[in-house]
Amino acid sequence: MSLFLPYEKLWDMPLGGDSDDKQVPHWAGNIIYWFLAIVFKACFRYRVDGRENLRGFKGKSGVLVVSNHTSFLDVAFMYLSARLSQWIRFLGREDLFDNAHGLVGQILSRVGAFPIKRDSADRSAIKRAARMLKNKECVGILPEGTRRGKGSKTPEIHSGAAFIARMGHAPILPMTVRNAEKVKEKGKFFRFPKITIEYGNPILVSDFDFLPKEDRLDACTWYAMRECFALSRRCAPEEVDMRELFPTSRDFTQEFADHVVARHTTEELVAEIDCANRAASEGNAA
Repeated sequence: MSLFLPYEKLWDMPLGGDSDDKQVPHWAGNIIYWFLAIVFKACFRYRVDGRENLRGFKGKSGVLVVSNHTSFLDVAFMYLSARLSQWIRFLGREDLFDNAHGLVGQILSRVGAFPIKRDSADRSAIKRAARMLKNKECVGILPEGTRRGKGSKTPEIHSGAAFIARMGHAPILPMTVRNAEKVKEKGKFFRFPKITIEYGNPILVSDFDFLPKEDRLDACTWYAMRECFALSRRCAPEEVDMRELFPTSRDFTQEFADHVVARHTTEELVAEIDCANRAASEGNAA
């Protein structure tokens, strides 16, 4: 049992999924899970709603989990919400992995995270994420790229999420971590609000083919983020003012008012996957 392994080796090892290759050792991830689960359950009394929307894809398909980003604790709660049965492999800022003389990088890599360069088309990270999805693993991404309300940077929607889902032939699953932003607000002491993690319904990139080719990925990620904010605010997606949330990003409100995108359930998509697999098996047998 190796205590330290090269980062790159951990990033390219499977964690769950169908691959027969040697997996990222689970012992560190399990220790971290139990520590966080006990502490966070005591402090935040967190619960997970809609987890069956994630669980249904286990062993059937990869899934790209996307969320809005309000707190430094978002990723921890996303990680907890999937365990013990599944691992969500996160794309994290490249500079995080060198903190504390590399110790943070070891911890992040052991729980399945891997780096992506900010504000650039990081092909290595995109290919790595797509490969994980094809291996029926879960990948998590925060398309805003920065915590909302923290610092001077204006949140933007990055279309990389839809691009990764398309390359990995996987659905997108919106989710949110509700109330995490209340843990540490500017000028206030730490608080311990009750946290709810909620998963929504899956989205297919192919459902956006009615749009011009150059707009499909941007529109798909925009739509997924609107679903995340609807979960966060407990409202209908159409009630989310995306112009206010992303003033510098293109707005697709009118396009989706004119063309209603089909809504899916995990059960529906998994049934279609099972049907396609049966048909392929029968074809091979013939």
